[in-house]
Amino acid sequence: MLTENTPPSGSQPGPPSEPEEIDPISPEEAAEILDNVVQPYLDDEWRVLDRSAYAARLTRGTRNLDVRVDLLGNVETQESDLTPLQDSGRLMAWVLLLTTLLVVLALATALGII
Repeated sequence: MLTENTPPSGSQPGPPSEPEEIDPISPEEAAEILDNVVQPYLDDEWRVLDRSAYAARLTRGTRNLDVRVDLLGNVETQESDLTPLQDSGRLMAWVLLLTTLLVVLALATALGII
């Protein structure tokens, strides 16, 4: 019968193995990988909000797409909804646009242009 502290048969405790050497990619290599991944999205009318050598954030309509390249060259994409800050920014832009339009109409009426 095995107790909790007894290793299973066939496994021999030994010295820990040496960690494998990790060779990270350069920022230039990461940017090239990112370019290749992002280009189809740009062709599909996504817009770039933010971009660095290792990551990019794209948006289209009410969706965000985060693309990241890790130090080993693996690519991770994550799609999400707009952030609350983006939503409030769009709302403020619409309010500012409508307010400007109303002020221009009021000035035009006051000056007798309309």
